[in-house]
Amino acid sequence: MTEEQGPNDKPPELPPELAGFHLVFGTPRRLPKAAGLPGRVAVLDIAFAGEAGGRRNTFDKTTRKLIDALGERLAAWVDHHDSAHHAEYRDDPRFTLATKAEHGACPEMIDEAVVTAAGRVDTIVCHTDFDGIVCAAKWILGGREPYPGADADARAVDTRIGLPSPRGAHLDRALRARPRDEATMLAVAQELVAPTPAAKAAIDAASADLEPREAEAARLARGYRQLSDDLCLVDVGDGAPYDKTWLLLLGQQRAKMAAVVDGDTVTFAAPFDSGVDFLAAFGISGGMPTLVSIHRPRLRESLAALGVDEAVAQQF
Repeated sequence: MTEEQGPNDKPPELPPELAGFHLVFGTPRRLPKAAGLPGRVAVLDIAFAGEAGGRRNTFDKTTRKLIDALGERLAAWVDHHDSAHHAEYRDDPRFTLATKAEHGACPEMIDEAVVTAAGRVDTIVCHTDFDGIVCAAKWILGGREPYPGADADARAVDTRIGLPSPRGAHLDRALRARPRDEATMLAVAQELVAPTPAAKAAIDAASADLEPREAEAARLARGYRQLSDDLCLVDVGDGAPYDKTWLLLLGQQRAKMAAVVDGDTVTFAAPFDSGVDFLAAFGISGGMPTLVSIHRPRLRESLAALGVDEAVAQQF
């Protein structure tokens, strides 16, 4: 059950138009078990796990575990996040891997040639965000954009450079409003592959839910504290749901880098074209250079690595 589902809600069902594929959603640290993935599998927009959360050997325990468990059933893995482990799979034709600097969004890496080379695919595992679901839709459509400009929309959404089209922005808002709700993810996939009135209604309802989350983010942004010329930080404490993406973007209006402390997690963000590399600064093996989450116990050392005055860092 997702956080958005009630106790009497049925689990989301795969829309009939997508029934040729099993569609599964995941994140770098929350991957499905190989035994639950039927047939041959394509993994799209799922980064190789690094140590951003503070855990060691995360790659071996998650990413490599899934790769090894799938074995020959792994048909393709397409991703655009940085990882020191990419080199291990450079000579494996099933892997199409790039860095965030090379491809700001993953859908632009998927075309007819990539889909054809993979052969038959029964299950698609994709990331839970707009970028990942556009990847899944392109795969289902044989490498074709689900609508003209979808690749550009994915790049705008994933890099936060430029503005997506109204259609792309609307779908992204729905996913940001209900980031753990698989029913909304499936509705977006349906809308991209074969639109239906039911999918549109679900997306419209989810998108409307983002407004109060954005308002709460704007309220929380008033609590940003300037820790250095280049970094501001806010601790959100306990309160109403908020849109973390919007809160981080509001912080970046105050400083080049913004950090949000939420319970045991601290998320750092900087503009895509800022030149900031949190992975290098924090000694993390993979992920996005400009967007990283760590465990709160690592906050003090992370602030020091970003040049925050020692006396200020010691307060955390």
